[in-house]
Amino acid sequence: MRLMDALLRRIVKSGELTVVYPGGEQRAYGQVELGRSPVTMRFRDGRAIRRILRNPRLGIGEAYMDGGLTVDGDLHDLLDLITHNARWEKGGSARNAIRRRRKLFGRLNQVNWRARSKRNVAHHYDLGNRLYELTLDRDLFYTCGFFADPSDSIEDAQDNKKARMVAKLRLQPGHRVLELGCGWGGLAVYMAKTADVTVLGITLSEEQLAYARAKAEREGVADRVEFQLIDYRDLTEDGRFDRITCSGMMEHIGPPNYGTFFSKCRGLLSDRGVLLLDFIGRLGKRGTTDPWTTKYIFPGGYNPALSEVTAASEQMKLICNDIEQWPLHYAYTCRRWLERAREHRDEIVGLYDERFFRMWEFYLAGSITAFENGGSTNYQLQYVRERTAVPWNRDYMLEDHHSLRSQLPERSPEMVALA
Repeated sequence: MRLMDALLRRIVKSGELTVVYPGGEQRAYGQVELGRSPVTMRFRDGRAIRRILRNPRLGIGEAYMDGGLTVDGDLHDLLDLITHNARWEKGGSARNAIRRRRKLFGRLNQVNWRARSKRNVAHHYDLGNRLYELTLDRDLFYTCGFFADPSDSIEDAQDNKKARMVAKLRLQPGHRVLELGCGWGGLAVYMAKTADVTVLGITLSEEQLAYARAKAEREGVADRVEFQLIDYRDLTEDGRFDRITCSGMMEHIGPPNYGTFFSKCRGLLSDRGVLLLDFIGRLGKRGTTDPWTTKYIFPGGYNPALSEVTAASEQMKLICNDIEQWPLHYAYTCRRWLERAREHRDEIVGLYDERFFRMWEFYLAGSITAFENGGSTNYQLQYVRERTAVPWNRDYMLEDHHSLRSQLPERSPEMVALA
């Protein structure tokens, strides 16, 4: 308890934290901050304290999952208070020195060979489609939404995101499009219906594959949208695609494979092709994935620094024509997912168990604070092989995006209520 007390006194300076230790003793940390509510956390046993002291980045999540650490109120308030005291902008991440052994292990974990890639994908995406139906939007778009307003519903934000991606791809009728990491098929179906293109979507998740194929049938575009279970490295249709889009897959490729990835993309693109990458990245330089996320959520996952991605793409003579960054949009997105998960808590517990729900809650609440206070962000990069492949300024993106948004259905009363 003395060690935990000393640790919290160093960390918590702004905001009020009350800790109830095993046996009932209470201690207060920090000070009043205008607009921030007090937070109380409770240690149920000494084991939870020892776990956190041994490895804070792993132990706090495990202690919460197992019930050794509880929060009076909202878990997000606790994580936000802690991370607000070490915000990335204030140099917080620089104080978190990573030991050489952990750094080496983290980088070895980023080498995603073919067999490991499929196993890693199955760990997260083959949990069962019902979990994602309960927490995501109607199209199961598992990526950062684009919010015209922070109060937007998740449906509005994801519709807006799809429209923004199509605008940046500059799709034309008859284009052949490749979607790397197609998820549950929502973007592929949207592109086919909106822009009259044909799409090949690939995934390593068998659950996603079955769902996406059924969705294409239901939406009446199965003749123009095909889905395959295949590793991107095994694609052989060189020069056949006018456009390539990749949303949420860079995080699973691993830095040792970036050169292979961009080489493959360049080879698959036509001479005047466009590649659009959308991914979670990290602010600053290269790092490692925290051990709790690696163990429980995304084994083999890694959110790259922008410099890592552009360094690899430059070697393949791909021109990075446009860059956008949306850290707060992803915080809003994760907040919507967390709200829906909590609304369906009983069903999720019934599908898995209480410990799983607490794991999922910690994952989403932690993600919100990572985008609000930590070093996480969302990047969207547009690449071209020829510098004249798209108009020379960004006006077309905004015009096309506005046009596509105007075609979206009006917000229903139910959507407004969700917002």
